[in-house]
Amino acid sequence: MNSLHFLCTTLATPSAQPRSSTRPFFAKPSHFITHARRNHRLQVSCNTSDQNQNVENPERKGKVDRRNILLGLGGLYGAANLVSSPEASANPIQAPQLDKCGVATNLNNGKQLDINCCPPLGENIIDYRLPPVFQMKIRPSAHRVTPEYIFKFNMAMDRMRRLPKDDPRCFMQQANIHCAYCNGAYDQPGQGTLDLQVHNSWLFFPFHRWYLYFYERILGKLIGDPTFALPFWNWDNPKGMTIPPMYLDPKAAIYDPKRNQDNLKAVIDLGMTGNKDPLQVVANNLTIMYSEMIRSNTDVYDFMGQPYREGTGVNPGPGASERGSHVAIHVFVGDPREPSGENLGNFYSAGRDPLFYCHHSNVDRMWSLWQYFLPSNKVPDKRITDPDFLNASFLFYDENAQLVRVTVKDSLDNLRMGYDFERVDLPWLDYRPPPQTARARITRTSSTAPMAAALFPLNLDGIVRFQVPKAKKGKADELLVLENITVDTTKFLKFDVFVNDEDDNVMELDKAAYAGTYAQVPHKTSNKSATTSIRLKLTDLYDDMDVGDDDTVVVTLVPRHQGPGVTIGGIKIIEAPPKATTPPSS
Repeated sequence: MNSLHFLCTTLATPSAQPRSSTRPFFAKPSHFITHARRNHRLQVSCNTSDQNQNVENPERKGKVDRRNILLGLGGLYGAANLVSSPEASANPIQAPQLDKCGVATNLNNGKQLDINCCPPLGENIIDYRLPPVFQMKIRPSAHRVTPEYIFKFNMAMDRMRRLPKDDPRCFMQQANIHCAYCNGAYDQPGQGTLDLQVHNSWLFFPFHRWYLYFYERILGKLIGDPTFALPFWNWDNPKGMTIPPMYLDPKAAIYDPKRNQDNLKAVIDLGMTGNKDPLQVVANNLTIMYSEMIRSNTDVYDFMGQPYREGTGVNPGPGASERGSHVAIHVFVGDPREPSGENLGNFYSAGRDPLFYCHHSNVDRMWSLWQYFLPSNKVPDKRITDPDFLNASFLFYDENAQLVRVTVKDSLDNLRMGYDFERVDLPWLDYRPPPQTARARITRTSSTAPMAAALFPLNLDGIVRFQVPKAKKGKADELLVLENITVDTTKFLKFDVFVNDEDDNVMELDKAAYAGTYAQVPHKTSNKSATTSIRLKLTDLYDDMDVGDDDTVVVTLVPRHQGPGVTIGGIKIIEAPPKATTPPSS
């Protein structure tokens, strides 16, 4: 097994001037790409911390780190905000009122839970300030960890499980954080009974980053190791597309019996196609990762999720990563023997499986990759400067059991938060589907497929195929928009979208015709239904198909769930709007 890279070279000489560093660079195109240089302002926190920061040695001359490490007098240094702090905003989502926490709901049947997800009430709330970083934590790939790491991880989890039940840092209290924020125990402050939900919007990535940040610090505190870092489940790489072996030991503190027994050693099916050919499943998985990280996104909101402000309903729209690979892992691991897919298959119980934190560590890694490491010519602008995003806040208990308030703007940079990820290959980075070569069958089929206007609104309970007019002829930048998708939020739902699919083999996703997906893990809303929309970028898809002179394209919708639960109000193709970082207020 490879070492965990816990120890890196530390900058020892203080300086008042910024310095740059380099990261390891791999020559193969599918490997991690070099970091882009960024400028920072010097910011030094006077908070005390036992956390240390370091910088890896340069390994390739001329390549610079994605951050300039800033050295302060006395050796304290940190990185500045990615986006400067905005003026106070009128209506960001505010941290919940813990004294008004209510009964959470089982999302699979709509009934109240027989557990209390509410946290202990703290006497006072402190606005959290990120401590200075002296030594960087490196989160390791869960498939590559050493026996020493496994021992340390299990020791930390065992001590967390042994904490008193009323300690907010204990295992069940930490698991209940996800239950309270995701199953309707909290209302939006000042908005009556309108639920607070951290999924299906631009809050998805920041909330879970903060959640893991404190979970990790609690584990490190319990074993006296401030360098301890959570592992990440490397399910975006074929070598990591099974449950990490260390989670399968029944005697381990990180074991959970409530998992799908058929999937303990199976290759993850991120597409949930049901395909039994492991080679095809891997090919599908890599195509999905390329699609949700690069191909399907037109702007920052397509990846991050749609705006969510005070007074907004709880399903403004999930980003590509949340509704794709994230959902698939929850469903893949959740135990079908349990009445509601416990543990990982239901939001209220997901945090009870230690594998949840390993899964979301990789989700967090996807955000970091998308922010800093993907080529600028492949992804849109990655910053959200909207104050309603940056000033949204949450409440957590830190490693000292102190109740703290945190904001989204302080979570934008994982290095500033003191952790990074082990470098591993990115085989999906160049996994663009091959161009479509056949055209005749689509031409024949399109003459018989009905126009979309004749079918919508559409109850999607089976495969459906129809024509959609293009916005204009040629290979213009266009978006496929699925509008007013109304879903039963108590169910797992998923459907895939194909354009001009020439072979009708819906078990294979590694082809130019695959445009994207919509999926959800069950989540609570006030009336058990929610309406959203998704957009899928067609630019690369058009480039890989001979559609320049066509007036229409043929769209195929393939549900992967069983039974009803999805109604789609309409579908259309529009020209991609000019890039913008801030949408109109909702």
